[in-house]
Amino acid sequence: MIFNPPHLGVLNIEAIATVINGGQMKVLIVEDNSDMRDLLCLIVERIYYVPVLACHGKEGLEKAISEKPQLILLDMRMPVMDGWEAARALRANPDTKNIPILATTALFRPHELKTCLEAGCNGYIVKPFSCLDLQTQIRELLEPNSEQLGFN
Repeated sequence: MIFNPPHLGVLNIEAIATVINGGQMKVLIVEDNSDMRDLLCLIVERIYYVPVLACHGKEGLEKAISEKPQLILLDMRMPVMDGWEAARALRANPDTKNIPILATTALFRPHELKTCLEAGCNGYIVKPFSCLDLQTQIRELLEPNSEQLGFN
């Protein structure tokens, strides 16, 4: 049972996360397509996380180290450094090895999706996807116990 003072209204996990972390729950978005990057940014903001943006895997790796996000949304096909190489580098670095990675990919064949997991991603979502599906996956990775706590 969670105490919820009547004057506060209904509490939700996003609001609690924002208060606890001073509004700094960060999601790193690594995406080379500017339109998709903008869409991902809007989706992340709608569920009360702060988006951090990178245009390719190398920049994503640098920002993961400097920004310390709680989650990384990682496109797999990008210039400079692709998502597979970036995921392997993130897993090899002691500062980033435990950050959950969600591959956002246009790949859809089972053996292609398996390579995302083998590179170190915790999961994947296939483009095109619905905003609700992405928000659900983000919540599952960032708030694994929220349903048990009665926040959903």
